[in-house]
Amino acid sequence: MTNDHDYVIAADLVFDGRQVLERHAVVIEGDRITAVAPADQLIGRGRTIDIAGTLLPGFIDLHAHVLLDRTPPDTVLRHGITTVRDTGGPLVRPSGGDGRLRVLAAGSILTAPGGYPIPVFGKDVALEVPDIATARAAVGQLVDGGAALIKIGLEPGGSAGAPWTAHETTTPPPWPLLSREVVAAIVAEAHANGLIVSAHLSGPVGAELALDAGVDEWAHVPCDLLPDALIARAAAADVRVLGTLDTQSRTTGVFQNAVRLVEAGVRLLYGTDLAHPDVPWGIDAFELQLMLHTARGALTPADVLSAATARAGEHLGLAPLGQLVAGAPADLIAVNGNALERFKLLEYPDLVVSGGVIVVEPTGSTAAAA
Repeated sequence: MTNDHDYVIAADLVFDGRQVLERHAVVIEGDRITAVAPADQLIGRGRTIDIAGTLLPGFIDLHAHVLLDRTPPDTVLRHGITTVRDTGGPLVRPSGGDGRLRVLAAGSILTAPGGYPIPVFGKDVALEVPDIATARAAVGQLVDGGAALIKIGLEPGGSAGAPWTAHETTTPPPWPLLSREVVAAIVAEAHANGLIVSAHLSGPVGAELALDAGVDEWAHVPCDLLPDALIARAAAADVRVLGTLDTQSRTTGVFQNAVRLVEAGVRLLYGTDLAHPDVPWGIDAFELQLMLHTARGALTPADVLSAATARAGEHLGLAPLGQLVAGAPADLIAVNGNALERFKLLEYPDLVVSGGVIVVEPTGSTAAAA
């Protein structure tokens, strides 16, 4: 891990979070990007790392449980994820982005008494909110602790193939759900404190409740088939939906729901449920591939990569995080080859930079110092 001085990174291809630029370079000074321009204009302004491949923003995984599962943060970072949003687990204040994995946490999941995630993961990861007053107080408690979002559970259980069904449960489904009035109170209190509300839901019951109460985000593409009317309502309400298609791939309705959501105008965001045993500790190329395929030609590889970079940073309210533009945090990754043609390359980056600190040093033919 090095951060000896300011430097320039040049690459055959630079994906800036939205578009691909050929033979461009990025200037890093301290923890920020200060310039992006054609390489021949910038090489010579100090130490240069020359990448024979693709330079991209560090990836942002919007659905992770690295704190709950004690996933090694250094491993996640070295495999291309520079920011995770931890969507249920111990509450910590925002940290990292300085040679460490940037972590933005939700803390405990708000749920009905005895509701999900309690039957699966126990009470340590949940706050039970039986009424409006308790719900408002719980949001305030999370805000005071540094929560980056508010997460709620709207999960009755019983979805075949869902990853949480692999765990032994203390009580069988159906599990109790929050009332519409309590969910609406959570949303209002969260919004008053500048935070969005993300709902764990798996099917029509949770989706309808979330839409009725104005929830901002679905933490998964639902794994039980949704009726057309709910798909249309979600699109009209501009609900943001995280993919988690890889970890949900054994369920009955996730792919049909994903296709129909995209056709209705919903653009999925990148989230993997990182920490599940079948999801890599880092960038999940299969998730990206599934996002591309469920769009049925409506999206390009650049569109998909934007869901994990520029659009993810905007969703967090932290733009230009996730972009390679002047003023953005110096979080970058690079691979040897064309990442837009082979997503798999992204799982093994040749260079990782967090806040200007080089975490993975390029080796071999991928880079040279000048």
